[in-house]
Amino acid sequence: MNATSRDAGFTLIELMVVVIIIAALAGMVLPKVIPASDDAKARIALGSLAGVKVGLQMFRLHNDRYPTTEEGLAALQKQPSLAPDWRGPYLEKSPKDPWGHTFQYRYPGTRNPTGFDIWSVGVDGTSGTEDDVWPEE
Repeated sequence: MNATSRDAGFTLIELMVVVIIIAALAGMVLPKVIPASDDAKARIALGSLAGVKVGLQMFRLHNDRYPTTEEGLAALQKQPSLAPDWRGPYLEKSPKDPWGHTFQYRYPGTRNPTGFDIWSVGVDGTSGTEDDVWPEE
């Protein structure tokens, strides 16, 4: 074995140093990136909620009422028995937030007593916690 072929590769120690440097950089960068990702998903949820609100308003325009809490957002995709003037579907697919949870719906609303409440349960999937995403009224 000649000297040039032996010196052509990296040693295990050199590779370990590179891996440690990459891990250290990731440890410094990831804590700053992950919260930004959650904020971006909350903004996406607000945009999706706006689309669902339009569907609910179209349902009301055609049926002179909003879907009941029991009918829920499914009434925007499949005609409820008490909606003879239904002209949907008002949404193409089941509305989900960026975390994969179905949006929550309540009519009449408690936050908005003259209309409906619609919100995302956020990253934890639990309603009533501080990460819930509510549209601005």
